[in-house]
Amino acid sequence: MKITRKGSAVWQGGIKDGRGAISTETGALDNYPYGFSSRFEGQKGSNPEELIGAAHASCFTMALSLILGEAKLTAEKMETTAAVTLEQVPDGYAITKIHLTLRAKVPGADPAVFTELANKAKAGCPVSKLFKAEITLDAALE
Repeated sequence: MKITRKGSAVWQGGIKDGRGAISTETGALDNYPYGFSSRFEGQKGSNPEELIGAAHASCFTMALSLILGEAKLTAEKMETTAAVTLEQVPDGYAITKIHLTLRAKVPGADPAVFTELANKAKAGCPVSKLFKAEITLDAALE
């Protein structure tokens, strides 16, 4: 099976005074604003790092759901946050690390087995495989 999904971006102007808009094929984002100020100055709008975080958190959580199912476990609820770190490096900027924080309710799960399965999902999720950045995980059952 091969699936292709699309996201797009439009940009007008220079780096600091310019403006952009991002869209997704499904319409979940439709010309949503992004720019220098929303990326570097905390202003309203989106940025690539939060989108990467949402993609990574959702992919990891789905991968873990599959792995839990293979272990005959079903999550009642899983909440994952991906903190994406963008840093200035000698040749510009780089995403240097991503920290996944997972809190889950999984009836019947042994904490040690759960941690092992969560680490397996972290390593195996397709979005994790994209990054050269360090990926860390704090997984806990509630």
